[in-house]
Amino acid sequence: MGIVVRAYSGRRAKSYTKSTTMQQPGSVSVAAAGRGQAPLIQNLMQLYTHDFSEFWGGTSRGDVNAQGLFATYPLDEYWVLPSWSAMLICCDQVLAGFCLVNDRTHSGLTAQHNMAEFFILRKHRGRGVSQAAAEIIFSRHPGSWEVAVARKNAHAREFWRKTIMASATSSQFQELDLQDERWNGPIFRFEWGN
Repeated sequence: MGIVVRAYSGRRAKSYTKSTTMQQPGSVSVAAAGRGQAPLIQNLMQLYTHDFSEFWGGTSRGDVNAQGLFATYPLDEYWVLPSWSAMLICCDQVLAGFCLVNDRTHSGLTAQHNMAEFFILRKHRGRGVSQAAAEIIFSRHPGSWEVAVARKNAHAREFWRKTIMASATSSQFQELDLQDERWNGPIFRFEWGN
């Protein structure tokens, strides 16, 4: 199918404003994860992969091994490559999730940063923790960004669209729709803080 591009003006739609019924998040923090915390991220990755497995029904993707575990995620490059990083997300000083940032885009277009993986424990969802964490991460890494979302993950698609477009710090927002060997789903490209 190829790429479909939708550019947006700087105007914000009403549907992208914060809900007044959403609970306020507690104190959200994001900290760099050291190589020694790779096992912790691998443990959280099991929960993340479990969440994603609902989209892989009818395929071998997301099957568990004989020990009941999903495949190990390749993390080593996040402590070797200069523009790659692993981070832990906390809410009220309690572990709430993780994110992985690199510069490997799904679109094949250049971007300084790519949200490779982003996970918030279900307990912390719907309270603004995800949005606060995403804004902290984007602000710590200003410049051009890409966030790709699996086509079947409608909730994530709306979350990322809302989070990016609602911020006065984002600009030059584009939504690509890719369906080829590189990716199947929407890709959000934008500038943050420049």
